[in-house]
Amino acid sequence: MKYLKNFNENINTTEIDSICEKYNITNYTINDNGSIDVDGEVDLYNKKLKVLPLKFRNVIGNFKCSYNKLTSLKGSPQTVGGDFYCSSNQLTSLEGAPQSIGGNFNCYKCQLITLEGAPHTIGGDFDCNDNQLISLEGAPQRVGGVFSCYDNQLTSLEGSPQSVGRGFYCSGNQLTSLEGAPQRVGGGFSCISNHLTSLEGGPQNIGGIFNCSGNQLTSLVGGPKRVGGGFLCYSNKLKNIDYLPKYYKELDISNNPISKIIDLFTKPDEYGLISNREDNELIMDFIDREMIQQDILLVNRLVEFLYDIDKPKIREELIELLKNDYKIR
Repeated sequence: MKYLKNFNENINTTEIDSICEKYNITNYTINDNGSIDVDGEVDLYNKKLKVLPLKFRNVIGNFKCSYNKLTSLKGSPQTVGGDFYCSSNQLTSLEGAPQSIGGNFNCYKCQLITLEGAPHTIGGDFDCNDNQLISLEGAPQRVGGVFSCYDNQLTSLEGSPQSVGRGFYCSGNQLTSLEGAPQRVGGGFSCISNHLTSLEGGPQNIGGIFNCSGNQLTSLVGGPKRVGGGFLCYSNKLKNIDYLPKYYKELDISNNPISKIIDLFTKPDEYGLISNREDNELIMDFIDREMIQQDILLVNRLVEFLYDIDKPKIREELIELLKNDYKIR
Protein backbone atom coordinates (compact mmCIF):
# COMPACT_ATOMS: atom_id res chain seq x y z
CA MET A 1 0.00 0.00 0.00
CA LYS A 2 1.26 3.50 -0.83
CA TYR A 3 0.46 6.73 0.96
CA LEU A 4 1.02 10.15 -0.62
CA LYS A 5 1.27 13.39 1.31
CA ASN A 6 0.92 16.85 -0.09
CA PHE A 7 4.03 17.42 -2.14
CA ASN A 8 5.76 19.89 -4.40
CA GLU A 9 4.25 19.62 -7.84
CA ASN A 10 7.71 19.57 -9.39
CA ILE A 11 8.49 16.23 -7.75
CA ASN A 12 8.16 13.28 -10.07
CA THR A 13 6.07 10.95 -7.91
CA THR A 14 5.71 8.47 -10.75
CA GLU A 15 9.46 7.96 -10.81
CA ILE A 16 9.56 7.55 -7.01
CA ASP A 17 6.75 5.01 -7.19
CA SER A 18 8.62 3.12 -9.90
CA ILE A 19 11.84 2.99 -7.84
CA CYS A 20 9.94 1.85 -4.75
CA GLU A 21 8.28 -0.90 -6.75
CA LYS A 22 11.65 -1.98 -8.17
CA TYR A 23 13.15 -2.38 -4.70
CA ASN A 24 9.99 -3.73 -3.07
CA ILE A 25 9.55 -0.72 -0.80
CA THR A 26 5.97 -0.54 0.48
CA ASN A 27 3.97 1.50 3.00
CA TYR A 28 5.79 4.69 2.15
CA THR A 29 4.89 8.36 2.18
CA ILE A 30 6.31 10.88 -0.27
CA ASN A 31 7.24 14.12 1.49
CA ASP A 32 7.06 17.58 -0.03
CA ASN A 33 10.84 17.67 -0.57
CA GLY A 34 10.89 14.39 -2.48
CA SER A 35 12.12 12.26 0.41
CA ILE A 36 10.13 9.30 1.64
CA ASP A 37 9.11 7.92 5.00
CA VAL A 38 8.75 4.14 5.25
CA ASP A 39 6.54 2.43 7.78
CA GLY A 40 8.52 -0.80 7.68
CA GLU A 41 11.90 -2.10 6.45
CA VAL A 42 14.05 -1.04 3.50
CA ASP A 43 16.20 -3.84 2.04
CA LEU A 44 18.77 -2.69 -0.54
CA TYR A 45 21.19 -5.50 0.28
CA ASN A 46 23.53 -6.53 -2.57
CA LYS A 47 21.86 -4.53 -5.35
CA LYS A 48 25.11 -3.36 -7.02
CA LEU A 49 24.28 0.23 -6.04
CA LYS A 50 26.79 3.05 -6.43
CA VAL A 51 24.38 5.57 -4.88
CA LEU A 52 21.19 5.20 -2.88
CA PRO A 53 18.29 5.28 -5.35
CA LEU A 54 16.02 7.51 -3.23
CA LYS A 55 16.19 10.17 -0.57
CA PHE A 56 14.90 8.70 2.68
CA ARG A 57 13.79 10.64 5.75
CA ASN A 58 12.36 8.30 8.40
CA VAL A 59 12.35 4.49 8.37
CA ILE A 60 10.45 2.73 11.14
CA GLY A 61 12.16 -0.66 10.72
CA ASN A 62 15.63 -1.78 9.57
CA PHE A 63 17.56 -0.10 6.77
CA LYS A 64 19.92 -2.42 4.86
CA CYS A 65 22.31 -1.26 2.15
CA SER A 66 25.27 -3.61 2.74
CA TYR A 67 27.26 -5.35 0.00
CA ASN A 68 27.00 -2.61 -2.61
CA LYS A 69 29.48 -0.19 -4.14
CA LEU A 70 28.42 2.89 -2.22
CA THR A 71 31.02 5.63 -1.78
CA SER A 72 28.61 7.88 0.13
CA LEU A 73 25.64 7.52 2.46
CA LYS A 74 23.93 10.55 0.94
CA GLY A 75 20.20 9.88 0.86
CA SER A 76 20.20 7.74 4.01
CA PRO A 77 17.28 8.21 6.42
CA GLN A 78 17.67 10.74 9.21
CA THR A 79 16.14 8.33 11.70
CA VAL A 80 15.98 4.53 11.74
CA GLY A 81 13.82 2.76 14.29
CA GLY A 82 15.61 -0.58 13.90
CA ASP A 83 19.10 -1.49 12.66
CA PHE A 84 21.21 0.31 10.06
CA TYR A 85 23.51 -1.88 7.92
CA CYS A 86 25.97 -0.34 5.45
CA SER A 87 28.84 -2.85 5.71
CA SER A 88 30.96 -4.07 2.78
CA ASN A 89 30.79 -0.91 0.72
CA GLN A 90 33.45 1.55 -0.45
CA LEU A 91 32.83 4.23 2.16
CA THR A 92 35.67 6.33 3.54
CA SER A 93 33.50 8.23 6.04
CA LEU A 94 30.01 8.04 7.55
CA GLU A 95 28.89 11.46 6.35
CA GLY A 96 25.19 11.30 5.55
CA ALA A 97 24.49 8.45 8.01
CA PRO A 98 21.36 8.52 10.18
CA GLN A 99 21.73 10.48 13.40
CA SER A 100 19.12 8.54 15.35
CA ILE A 101 19.33 4.72 15.49
CA GLY A 102 17.07 2.57 17.65
CA GLY A 103 19.02 -0.64 17.16
CA ASN A 104 22.45 -1.62 15.78
CA PHE A 105 24.76 0.29 13.43
CA ASN A 106 27.02 -1.93 11.28
CA CYS A 107 29.68 -0.41 9.02
CA TYR A 108 32.31 -3.16 9.10
CA LYS A 109 34.51 -4.05 6.15
CA CYS A 110 34.19 -0.80 4.26
CA GLN A 111 37.21 1.40 3.59
CA LEU A 112 36.61 3.84 6.43
CA ILE A 113 39.45 6.13 7.39
CA THR A 114 37.26 8.19 9.75
CA LEU A 115 34.07 7.78 11.77
CA GLU A 116 33.03 11.37 11.15
CA GLY A 117 29.30 11.49 10.48
CA ALA A 118 28.41 8.66 12.89
CA PRO A 119 25.42 9.23 15.20
CA HIS A 120 26.18 10.47 18.71
CA THR A 121 24.09 7.79 20.41
CA ILE A 122 23.41 4.16 19.42
CA GLY A 123 20.70 2.11 21.13
CA GLY A 124 22.29 -1.24 20.24
CA ASP A 125 25.72 -2.33 18.92
CA PHE A 126 28.18 -0.26 16.88
CA ASP A 127 30.44 -2.35 14.62
CA CYS A 128 33.23 -0.72 12.62
CA ASN A 129 35.54 -3.75 12.42
CA ASP A 130 37.90 -4.42 9.54
CA ASN A 131 38.36 -0.92 8.20
CA GLN A 132 41.35 1.43 7.87
CA LEU A 133 40.72 3.58 10.92
CA ILE A 134 43.69 5.21 12.62
CA SER A 135 41.47 7.14 15.04
CA LEU A 136 38.09 6.81 16.76
CA GLU A 137 37.38 10.53 16.54
CA GLY A 138 33.76 10.98 15.51
CA ALA A 139 32.63 7.70 17.12
CA PRO A 140 29.30 7.55 18.99
CA GLN A 141 29.72 8.68 22.59
CA ARG A 142 26.99 6.47 24.03
CA VAL A 143 26.49 2.89 22.89
CA GLY A 144 23.80 0.80 24.52
CA GLY A 145 25.24 -2.53 23.36
CA VAL A 146 28.69 -3.57 22.10
CA PHE A 147 31.28 -1.23 20.56
CA SER A 148 33.60 -3.19 18.28
CA CYS A 149 36.53 -1.71 16.36
CA TYR A 150 38.92 -4.65 15.96
CA ASP A 151 41.13 -5.18 12.91
CA ASN A 152 41.82 -1.55 12.14
CA GLN A 153 45.03 0.50 12.37
CA LEU A 154 44.30 2.32 15.62
CA THR A 155 47.26 3.68 17.55
CA SER A 156 45.05 5.38 20.16
CA LEU A 157 41.61 4.96 21.72
CA GLU A 158 41.04 8.70 21.95
CA GLY A 159 37.51 9.43 20.76
CA SER A 160 36.07 6.19 22.19
CA PRO A 161 32.53 6.20 23.58
CA GLN A 162 32.26 7.54 27.10
CA SER A 163 29.78 4.83 28.01
CA VAL A 164 29.32 1.30 26.62
CA GLY A 165 26.41 -0.78 27.89
CA ARG A 166 27.91 -4.14 27.00
CA GLY A 167 31.33 -5.07 25.55
CA PHE A 168 34.20 -3.01 24.12
CA TYR A 169 36.46 -4.83 21.65
CA CYS A 170 39.56 -3.21 20.15
CA SER A 171 41.67 -6.27 19.33
CA GLY A 172 43.96 -6.49 16.32
CA ASN A 173 45.11 -2.89 16.21
CA GLN A 174 48.41 -1.10 16.90
CA LEU A 175 47.68 0.19 20.39
CA THR A 176 50.51 0.68 22.87
CA SER A 177 48.27 1.88 25.72
CA LEU A 178 44.60 2.07 26.68
CA GLU A 179 44.54 5.84 27.14
CA GLY A 180 41.22 7.18 25.89
CA ALA A 181 39.30 3.93 26.49
CA PRO A 182 35.74 4.17 27.87
CA GLN A 183 35.64 4.17 31.65
CA ARG A 184 32.20 2.54 31.85
CA VAL A 185 31.93 -0.90 30.27
CA GLY A 186 28.98 -3.06 31.28
CA GLY A 187 30.24 -6.25 29.61
CA GLY A 188 33.61 -7.59 28.47
CA PHE A 189 36.71 -5.73 27.34
CA SER A 190 39.13 -7.24 24.82
CA CYS A 191 42.35 -5.66 23.61
CA ILE A 192 44.21 -8.79 22.47
CA SER A 193 46.84 -8.76 19.71
CA ASN A 194 47.96 -5.17 19.99
CA HIS A 195 51.34 -3.75 21.05
CA LEU A 196 50.35 -2.82 24.59
CA THR A 197 53.14 -2.15 27.03
CA SER A 198 50.78 -0.71 29.65
CA LEU A 199 47.19 -1.06 30.85
CA GLU A 200 47.14 2.54 32.06
CA GLY A 201 44.05 4.45 30.98
CA GLY A 202 41.75 1.43 30.77
CA PRO A 203 38.48 1.01 32.70
CA GLN A 204 38.74 -0.04 36.33
CA ASN A 205 35.50 -1.99 36.54
CA ILE A 206 34.62 -4.59 33.90
CA GLY A 207 31.26 -6.36 33.93
CA GLY A 208 32.41 -9.38 31.88
CA ILE A 209 35.70 -10.92 30.71
CA PHE A 210 38.86 -8.81 30.51
CA ASN A 211 41.27 -10.11 27.87
CA CYS A 212 44.63 -8.40 27.28
CA SER A 213 46.43 -11.45 25.86
CA GLY A 214 48.92 -11.37 23.01
CA ASN A 215 50.59 -8.07 23.87
CA GLN A 216 53.93 -6.97 25.33
CA LEU A 217 52.90 -6.34 28.91
CA THR A 218 55.55 -6.77 31.61
CA SER A 219 53.26 -5.50 34.38
CA LEU A 220 49.57 -5.30 35.27
CA VAL A 221 49.86 -1.76 36.60
CA GLY A 222 46.80 0.24 35.60
CA GLY A 223 44.66 -2.83 34.98
CA PRO A 224 41.06 -3.19 36.19
CA LYS A 225 40.44 -3.58 39.91
CA ARG A 226 37.24 -5.57 39.51
CA VAL A 227 36.34 -8.03 36.73
CA GLY A 228 32.96 -9.74 36.57
CA GLY A 229 34.22 -12.62 34.38
CA GLY A 230 37.64 -14.09 33.64
CA PHE A 231 40.93 -12.21 33.72
CA LEU A 232 42.92 -13.40 30.69
CA CYS A 233 46.46 -12.18 30.15
CA TYR A 234 48.27 -15.07 28.48
CA SER A 235 51.12 -14.65 25.95
CA ASN A 236 52.63 -11.48 27.34
CA LYS A 237 55.92 -10.74 29.10
CA LEU A 238 54.68 -10.57 32.68
CA LYS A 239 57.39 -10.81 35.31
CA ASN A 240 54.97 -10.78 38.23
CA ILE A 241 51.27 -10.66 38.90
CA ASP A 242 51.18 -7.66 41.18
CA TYR A 243 48.08 -5.53 40.60
CA LEU A 244 45.84 -8.44 39.72
CA PRO A 245 42.19 -7.38 40.19
CA LYS A 246 40.81 -8.22 43.60
CA TYR A 247 37.76 -9.87 42.07
CA TYR A 248 37.49 -12.15 39.04
CA LYS A 249 36.00 -15.57 38.23
CA GLU A 250 38.94 -17.29 36.50
CA LEU A 251 42.57 -16.56 35.74
CA ASP A 252 44.74 -17.39 32.72
CA ILE A 253 48.28 -16.00 32.79
CA SER A 254 49.90 -18.84 30.86
CA ASN A 255 52.77 -18.35 28.42
CA ASN A 256 54.43 -15.60 30.43
CA PRO A 257 57.85 -15.59 32.11
CA ILE A 258 56.01 -16.27 35.38
CA SER A 259 54.41 -19.45 34.00
CA LYS A 260 57.18 -21.67 35.37
CA ILE A 261 55.76 -21.37 38.86
CA ILE A 262 52.31 -22.31 37.56
CA ASP A 263 53.89 -25.29 35.80
CA LEU A 264 55.54 -26.15 39.08
CA PHE A 265 52.09 -26.68 40.58
CA THR A 266 50.34 -28.15 37.54
CA LYS A 267 53.15 -30.26 36.00
CA PRO A 268 55.12 -31.53 38.99
CA ASP A 269 56.55 -34.47 37.06
CA GLU A 270 58.61 -32.06 34.99
CA TYR A 271 60.23 -30.54 38.05
CA GLY A 272 60.21 -33.25 40.69
CA LEU A 273 58.77 -32.72 44.16
CA ILE A 274 60.01 -31.68 47.56
CA SER A 275 60.30 -34.29 50.26
CA ASN A 276 58.88 -33.30 53.65
CA ARG A 277 56.46 -31.10 55.54
CA GLU A 278 59.15 -28.77 56.79
CA ASP A 279 60.02 -27.88 53.21
CA ASN A 280 56.33 -27.42 52.39
CA GLU A 281 55.90 -24.87 55.15
CA LEU A 282 59.04 -23.07 54.09
CA ILE A 283 57.74 -22.71 50.53
CA MET A 284 54.38 -21.48 51.77
CA ASP A 285 56.20 -18.71 53.62
CA PHE A 286 57.50 -17.42 50.28
CA ILE A 287 54.14 -17.41 48.59
CA ASP A 288 52.00 -14.30 48.56
CA ARG A 289 49.00 -15.83 50.29
CA GLU A 290 46.71 -12.92 49.44
CA MET A 291 47.46 -13.40 45.75
CA ILE A 292 47.03 -17.17 45.86
CA GLN A 293 43.70 -16.89 47.67
CA GLN A 294 42.24 -14.97 44.75
CA ASP A 295 42.18 -18.08 42.57
CA ILE A 296 40.64 -21.21 44.11
CA LEU A 297 41.88 -23.39 41.24
CA LEU A 298 45.47 -22.39 41.89
CA VAL A 299 44.98 -22.91 45.62
CA ASN A 300 43.75 -26.46 45.05
CA ARG A 301 46.63 -27.27 42.75
CA LEU A 302 49.10 -25.81 45.21
CA VAL A 303 47.72 -27.88 48.08
CA GLU A 304 47.75 -31.00 45.93
CA PHE A 305 51.33 -30.34 44.96
CA LEU A 306 52.54 -29.66 48.49
CA TYR A 307 50.94 -32.72 50.07
CA ASP A 308 51.39 -35.35 47.37
CA ILE A 309 55.11 -35.96 47.70
CA ASP A 310 56.78 -38.70 45.69
CA LYS A 311 60.27 -37.46 44.89
CA PRO A 312 62.74 -35.32 46.76
CA LYS A 313 63.53 -31.84 45.46
CA ILE A 314 66.40 -29.63 46.50
CA ARG A 315 64.82 -27.02 48.68
CA GLU A 316 67.10 -24.17 47.70
CA GLU A 317 66.53 -24.79 44.00
CA LEU A 318 62.77 -24.71 44.39
CA ILE A 319 62.88 -21.54 46.44
CA GLU A 320 64.99 -19.88 43.75
CA LEU A 321 62.38 -20.82 41.17
CA LEU A 322 59.74 -19.18 43.33
CA LYS A 323 61.76 -16.05 43.94
CA ASN A 324 63.22 -15.53 40.47
CA ASP A 325 60.41 -16.62 38.19
CA TYR A 326 57.48 -15.42 40.25
CA LYS A 327 59.05 -12.35 41.84
CA ILE A 328 57.86 -13.51 45.23
CA ARG A 329 59.20 -11.52 48.19
